[in-house]
Formats: sequence, structure tokens, C-alpha cells
Amino acid sequence: LQESLEFVDISTLEERLLGENSITHEFTDKISGWNRSRFIPVDYDEDGKLLHVLFCIECIEEEKKRENRLIYLAQTDLMTGLCNRGSGEKKITEFLKEKTGGLLCLIDCDKFKSINDNYGHSVGDKVIIAIAEKLQKTCRDSDVVLRLGGDEFAMFIPGMLEQRVAEKFFERFFENIRQIDIIEMQGKNIEISLGACFYDGYEEVSFDQLYRKADRAMYQSKKQKGCSAVIYGEEM
Repeated sequence: LQESLEFVDISTLEERLLGENSITHEFTDKISGWNRSRFIPVDYDEDGKLLHVLFCIECIEEEKKRENRLIYLAQTDLMTGLCNRGSGEKKITEFLKEKTGGLLCLIDCDKFKSINDNYGHSVGDKVIIAIAEKLQKTCRDSDVVLRLGGDEFAMFIPGMLEQRVAEKFFERFFENIRQIDIIEMQGKNIEISLGACFYDGYEEVSFDQLYRKADRAMYQSKKQKGCSAVIYGEEM
């Protein structure tokens, strides 16, 4: 409201319009949603003083919906509704720049190619969607969950810095995974390999640096049967 009042303040209008073809302000109201108000200079007197302006308001609700839809499409993995790789990495990088400690996890569905080969790609898609749903169920709204591509996912959990807490988190996630029941797979369990890496928030680090560590941990995790998780350690 204060911004709108400042925008329609006639006493400052001439100064704000100086050198401009028009000035605009966007706001929302309870009736029509998003609107854009605009001042357009019409004419000036012999001394160059502003004489008349045109003031108009247009509803831009549909324009905003299209704009928000385009943003959603640019940032979202359309199959799962998770962040896509680009937007997910960006969000995690923002946490790292702020030196927010946490846990980066990489998740991979074991033997996913055999699922596609044995049951078809439509069942493979169901598996990917089901894993994404369980990731969202396990994580908080403040966590970053993304699909890297194919059957690979990642998540960053801000504030998770203790191994004991992380292990409980893994078990909760794996328990959710065990609840997946895809009819076409006739009771066959989905198995997950997870590699993780802590970031303590003290040193500057990039997403790629954490990714490489978590990826090495996931390589070790794949050597184990069933759902398994390995946290990166210096011995690696």
C-alpha cells in the first residue's frame, strides 16, 4: 500500500518522469489480482514543465500467470515436480555461498536399466516418480531436492551435521522406499544406493566439490546389497 501511495504522489511525479516515456508500478488487489499502473507524460509548457499526464491501470493477472508458468517450466523437472538440475544446483550453491552447513546426498536406483528392460519404460517412469514422492515425503520444505537426470537424484539438507542424525534420516528414507508397490513389478523391491558428504560451513566450497565426494561415497554404497548409504570420509 505504501509503495502504491508513493507511486501516485503527484508532487514527485514530474521529477520521476524526467527523461522517461512512462513509469509503471505493479500491485495486487483482492478483486482482479495483479495490476499495473502507469503514468505517461502528454505535454509540457513553454518552460518545459509537465502539464498533463495520462494515468491508467491495466489488469495483468493472465500475464503474471504465464510468466510464473514459464518460470516453473524453466526450474522444474516435469516428470517428478522436483527441481531440475539447473535450479537445484543454483539453490544449493546459494546455501554454500552463505556458508550454511548441511548434508549433500546423491541417490541412484540400482539396476534401473533392468527395470526398463524387463517391465518397460512406462514402469521405469513410475519408479522414478515413486522415488521422487518418497524423497519429498522424507525431506522438509526447506531442503533442496532435485532430479539430476535419469534415475539419479540429489538433496541438500541444511543444518544436518551429525552422523547419528544423518543415519536416522537415511533409515527413514529407506523405509519409505520399501513401501513403494508398483503392480507391474509383482512385489520386486526397489533398491537405492546413496552417497553423502557433510559440509561444515567453515570453508568455501563449490557444488562440484561436494558432488565429487558424495559420488565417491555412492560408488562404495553400490558395492552393498539392498538399500544402503555411505558417508564420505577422508579415507576415501
